[in-house]
Amino acid sequence: MHPQLQKLLTCVELEEKEQATRYALDQAHTLKQLKSEGLALHPLIVTRKNFGYADYPEISFRLAFPPETNLFRDGAAIECFISGEEPVKGVLISLEGKTGEFRLFTPDFPDWIEDDGVGIKLAPDTRTTSIMKKVLNELEQHKPLFRLFEQIHGPAISANVNASAAGPALSFKNGSLNESQQEAVRAIVRNEALQIVHGPPGTGKTTTLAEAIFQLVLQGEKILVSAPSNAAVDHLSKTLISLGINLLRVGNSSKTDAAVFAHTPEGKLGNSKSQKEIKQLKIRAEEFRRMALKYKRSFGKAEREQRNLLFKEVKAIRAEIRKLQDYNEQKLFEDASVIAGTPIGLYDAGVEKLKFNTLFLDEAGQCIEPLAWCIFPMAEKIVLAGDHWQLPPTVLSHQAAAMGFNNSILEVAIPHTGAVCLLNTQYRMRASIAGFSSRYFYKELLKTAQHLENTGTHITFIDTAGSGYNEKQGPDGISLQNEGELKIIRQFLEQESWDPAGTAFISPYSGQVAAAREVLPPLMRISTIDSFQGQEKEKIILSLVRSNDDGDIGFLKDYRRMNVAITRAKEQLLVIGDSATIGGDKFYQSFLEYVEEKGHYRTVWEFQL
Repeated sequence: MHPQLQKLLTCVELEEKEQATRYALDQAHTLKQLKSEGLALHPLIVTRKNFGYADYPEISFRLAFPPETNLFRDGAAIECFISGEEPVKGVLISLEGKTGEFRLFTPDFPDWIEDDGVGIKLAPDTRTTSIMKKVLNELEQHKPLFRLFEQIHGPAISANVNASAAGPALSFKNGSLNESQQEAVRAIVRNEALQIVHGPPGTGKTTTLAEAIFQLVLQGEKILVSAPSNAAVDHLSKTLISLGINLLRVGNSSKTDAAVFAHTPEGKLGNSKSQKEIKQLKIRAEEFRRMALKYKRSFGKAEREQRNLLFKEVKAIRAEIRKLQDYNEQKLFEDASVIAGTPIGLYDAGVEKLKFNTLFLDEAGQCIEPLAWCIFPMAEKIVLAGDHWQLPPTVLSHQAAAMGFNNSILEVAIPHTGAVCLLNTQYRMRASIAGFSSRYFYKELLKTAQHLENTGTHITFIDTAGSGYNEKQGPDGISLQNEGELKIIRQFLEQESWDPAGTAFISPYSGQVAAAREVLPPLMRISTIDSFQGQEKEKIILSLVRSNDDGDIGFLKDYRRMNVAITRAKEQLLVIGDSATIGGDKFYQSFLEYVEEKGHYRTVWEFQL
C-alpha cells in the first residue's frame, strides 16, 4: 500500500480511538468535564417532538446560553442521555445560537425525553470513519483516481496562479464579476482534471462558483456540489436556486430554510401520490407505536415480547417507507442538473450510480483529506474552493494531528496543483483592516474594492502591558480568562458609544467568552473565533487574553485562527492584548508594527484604572 494511504488510515484509526475515549461519560469523564470541553450540551429544554421524513423521532431544543463549541456541527454523531438511563444514539441536525434539533435512531421517543436533566453529548462517528477506511482501502484499485492521489502526494510544483489560457468565450449571467472572478469561471469551464479556486475572506467565492456552475449546466454538464457542513451546502444551493438551476438537495432536510426545502426530495414530492401512500404508512406506524406504549411500564416477559413485536412492525413499515422514497427519488436524481449534499449525505444517497461531469467541493479548507476521497470517485473533474489560510479541520487526536491529519484536502492539494485561481479583490472590509492579512498571508495580492478605501482610522490596538492584567484560569479549570481586558473593553464601549447590535466580541478562549457574557451588553454577539468563522459584523472586538511573564501565547500560535479573527470586521477592528507577552512572536510583532503604521495604537493608561 502507498505509504501516504497507510498514514491516512492510521490517522483515521487514531481519531476513532480518541473519539471513543474523549466522548465517554464515565468515572474518568464527568458530565462537568464534558461540558467544559465543549463535548456535551446540558441541560436541554425540549421545545418540540415530531417524526421526521424517514419516520425517526426528531427533537427540537433550546439552551440557556449559546454553546461555545465548534465540535457540535450539523451531522455530528450524538447520544441523548439522562442520569440512570441507557443513552440513545442519534445525529445532530442543527445547532444555531441557543436552539437546535437532533434525530434519534430508535422507534420511539424515550420515556424520559422531557424530564429535567436531559442532555446530548458527542459520540464516536463510527459510520463516517468506517466509510473513510473502506474508501482508502479501495483507492489503489481505482487507477485514474489513484494517479490523482499520487500527484497530490508527489513533488510540489509551482502553481500557475490566474494564468490566462485559451478557452471558450463566455457570456456571463452575472455582469458584475471582477477580472479574477471571471478568470476563475473560465478556468473551471476549461478544467479537465483538478482546478482550485482560492477565495480569501470577502472575495465573492460563492458568487464565482455559482456562475461557473451555471455555465457548465448551460453546456449540458451534470454537477455534484458538496461541502463539509450542511450550512455551507445550503449557502451555495440558495445562490444556485436563485439562478433558476434545477437543483436537488440531498441529506439533512429538516432544518433547511423554505427556499432550499422546496428542492429537497421531501419538498419536491410533497403532494405526490406516493407521499399520500407514505403518509398512510406513517399513520400505521404511529398506531403500532401507540399499542407498544401500552406496555411501557410493564416488565413481564410476555409484555416485553409483545412490545418487541410491535416495534418490529414499526421497523418493517419504516423500511417500506424508505423503499418507496428511494424509488421516487431515483427520478429526481436523474432529472436534476445539480445534486448537492455533504460528502456523507451524497455517499448515503447512492448517487455514485449516476454519471457526473464535475464535482465542486466548497469550504475545502475545512475538509479532512479522507472525507474528500469518499466523493472524488463520483465525477470526472474536480473543483476545490476555499481558503487554506483560515481555520483548518477540527481533529481531536493530537497524535493524528502531528501526522498531518488536520491538513485539509485544499492545503494538501495546492502545492501539487498547477491550476490555482486566486480571487484577488475583497468587498467586506476597509482596506486597512484587510491590509495585514494581505501582507502576511496573501503575498500582498489581496486588493480592496475601491469604495472601501480608508476614510479614517479603522483598526485600533489597546496595549495592556505593565498593567498587571494577567490571564488566569476560568472556573472550569481548563480555559483562560482576562478580567482586566473586559474592564477596559467596557470603558471603551462607554467612551465610543458603539452600537451593541452592530458589534461582536470574539476571543480564542471559551473562558473569556463565558466571562464576557456576564459583563458585556446582552445585545452584543459574543463568541469564540472558531464559532464565528464565516460571519461578519460592522465592528469587532478581539480579546487576546494571554498576559504572563513567560511570553507564553499557547494556541495564539495558530495564526490562521488570527486571520479569521481580524477579517470579520467591516468598519472597525479593536484588538486588546499585552504587547510584552505577544510581542516576542514574529507574527504578533509584525501585527503591532502594522497597527502603528496604519491604525491607532493606544495604551491601557489612557483609561481609568
